[in-house]
Amino acid sequence: MNSANHKIDACLVTEAVKIPIVAALGSKHTLLIRFLNSHRFEEGAQFCNFQVRFNGSEFHLGPCAIRKNNRVDGYDASLAFLADVYNLEALFSDKKLISLRDAFTNLPLVLDYKGKIKSSFKDYTANLSYDLNVYRSFFDELDREYAKEAQDVRDQIQKVIIETEGRKFMRFLDEKLHELEGMVYGFSREEHECHGYYFRRLLWNVIMCSPLMRRTNLKPRGYAGDYIMMKMLYENAYEGDSTFSKLMHKHPTEHPAAQAVRNRRKLITQTLIQREESQETRGRKLRILSVACGPAEELQDILTSSEECEKYHFTFLDQDQSALDEAAKLIGRLERAWNTKIHATYLNESVRTMLKGSDLVEKWGKFDFIYSMGLFDYLTPPVGAGILGKLCQLLDRGGDLLVGNFHVSNPSRCYMEYWLDWVLYYRTEEEFLRLLPEKTQGRGTILFEDTRSQMFLHVKK
Repeated sequence: MNSANHKIDACLVTEAVKIPIVAALGSKHTLLIRFLNSHRFEEGAQFCNFQVRFNGSEFHLGPCAIRKNNRVDGYDASLAFLADVYNLEALFSDKKLISLRDAFTNLPLVLDYKGKIKSSFKDYTANLSYDLNVYRSFFDELDREYAKEAQDVRDQIQKVIIETEGRKFMRFLDEKLHELEGMVYGFSREEHECHGYYFRRLLWNVIMCSPLMRRTNLKPRGYAGDYIMMKMLYENAYEGDSTFSKLMHKHPTEHPAAQAVRNRRKLITQTLIQREESQETRGRKLRILSVACGPAEELQDILTSSEECEKYHFTFLDQDQSALDEAAKLIGRLERAWNTKIHATYLNESVRTMLKGSDLVEKWGKFDFIYSMGLFDYLTPPVGAGILGKLCQLLDRGGDLLVGNFHVSNPSRCYMEYWLDWVLYYRTEEEFLRLLPEKTQGRGTILFEDTRSQMFLHVKK
């Protein structure tokens, strides 16, 4: 953030006077200040308060001191706050005063969580934590044993360890997960939330070893199922900086829900090919809309020749511009591979935009095939119904709509919620069908991918 574009009038307060200054953002947690009216102060000079006014609201940041007196970008000094630490970017951009100490406000409540945890669950989690850390130390010791070998030798040794002792360890994880499922069966939603939080706190150091689990728990894009995490599931590889971390990453990528993510690509491809072979669109490109497209990895299954590339015009919609960028990169690679042009449009739009939009058909046109693989897992029933209504409006006569949602019987649900902090809106077939507009409900049918973890609602207009 450029300080020159984010300066404000403020004042420093002593016991006797208010000293006018101009303040600018130095960094997320520091301010640059310039004195007015010829005031000068030495490094270390302290003030009772820093006051600033935004849009009629006055903010008091408390005691502060001159941190250094070197002139930076025309400013006289840097200011250090003595009683608190603030997110100053939020103050300048959002006019909100956020203290980094605010996080500790909920500390007593979080510490009290353990009082709600069943004693048998505490014993299970403590024992599991011990076992996993023992496994980790053994695998790490093996890694150190061959660390000085040549890279190709290290790779071969690690492969042997993974395929022998590693597979035994993954069977151990299967057993412990089965035990966890039995232990939490019948829990209320509140009990699941409390016990899941407790579980992750005690196993945090193990969870952070897995690139996939680390991403779903930290949610750098704001939600668990972002495009990078999806690519991890598609690749289904051993990722990590140690044998143990690779095993902890690979185990969830082999679970039924992860396989369902890979299976649904095939289902989309099969449905699209069947649609393309129909007579309605002979002689023109098939117009396709992918909603919450992510990295659009399914294109690798669809566009397998230059002739296939000529058949479609894709429109990719996602609220995450980075996901659209990844889809565009994939399009570029496929164009180079097949030496042809792929017709694609990119829409950086959100669910909120779709719900509010009254002229989506005028803006985007109508489509022969609309699909969404993972969006509805994050939508409440009212929002899901609203989005389905919009998609039905965008579907041309004779077109196909295919949208996915994980089923209530997903066998990976406990694993996802307790280990990965990945909570979805699960539905039954009947609940999914009820999201359709009434006049369309009779046209909806339910399909399942091979693991039956995820279902798809198919509508033929």
